[in-house]
Amino acid sequence: MQTEAEFSLPRGYIDEHGQVHQHGRMRLALAIDEVEAMNDPRVRANESYLPILLLSRVVSQVGTVTAVTPTLIERLFASDLAYLQELYLRLNSGEHVTIGAVCPTCHTPFQVQVAPLG
Repeated sequence: MQTEAEFSLPRGYIDEHGQVHQHGRMRLALAIDEVEAMNDPRVRANESYLPILLLSRVVSQVGTVTAVTPTLIERLFASDLAYLQELYLRLNSGEHVTIGAVCPTCHTPFQVQVAPLG
């Protein structure tokens, strides 16, 4: 069973020195990851914060950064956040997931059904 997945962010995380980090790793979520994230006061105040906390727990590396925090996830571009959310669903779901995509040539949006990882 695959418990980790490598990824490449569409845009990349830009650190405080201006260095762009695109490649990283995400592990499978544990039950405690979801339980603790749901009990966090930031999620109770704003449910939209849940993906940030979940991703900060399961993303183990972004470029050379191995201490992935909620602040790092907050500083990602929206397209990178959406990419990681889709990867999280694929990695942690036993079902096919439908994701949105955009044709790089004509820029037409479309839906793609992808199999779970693992």
